[in-house]
Amino acid sequence: MVESRYTHVSIVANDLEESTEFYESVFGLERIPAPAFHERIQWLKCGDLQLHLVERDGDPPAFNHHALHVDDFETVYQSIRDHGSAEVEPLPQIEPGFVDGEPPVYVLPSGEIQFYIRDPAGNLVEVNAPDADALDESIVPNLIDRTDIDWPDGDEEPAPIYMDE
Repeated sequence: MVESRYTHVSIVANDLEESTEFYESVFGLERIPAPAFHERIQWLKCGDLQLHLVERDGDPPAFNHHALHVDDFETVYQSIRDHGSAEVEPLPQIEPGFVDGEPPVYVLPSGEIQFYIRDPAGNLVEVNAPDADALDESIVPNLIDRTDIDWPDGDEEPAPIYMDE
């Protein structure tokens, strides 16, 4: 059987430096060497994987997204809120959206959390953490259960984002 795993994700950056700064300052990603392609690119270290930013004109796909795990959700949440070029992306199928000005953070039946944003180029980014119960709700006050998902009954296990290895 073939074993496959991701090595990187490539996304559009209409302003390479602005997008690079965003991923460095909000998520702590680090610049790493990249080949000298004929188009402007920047590779970033993201854990054991890479994020490749490719400067191109045009809009990114509306729904396609990449998801990033963060080990300090509160810090990233606040960094995103403070960063001028990030936009929170509420899920349109779930009410309510912003409550008292606070952006929604979605709780899955597994207890994991999701927070959706648009980066400076408009790419959709899902920010994940494994445990809603561990959050400081004075920093992340707008936790919303995903009502568009059937929550498991009885002994049924919820589908997790995080896979055990």
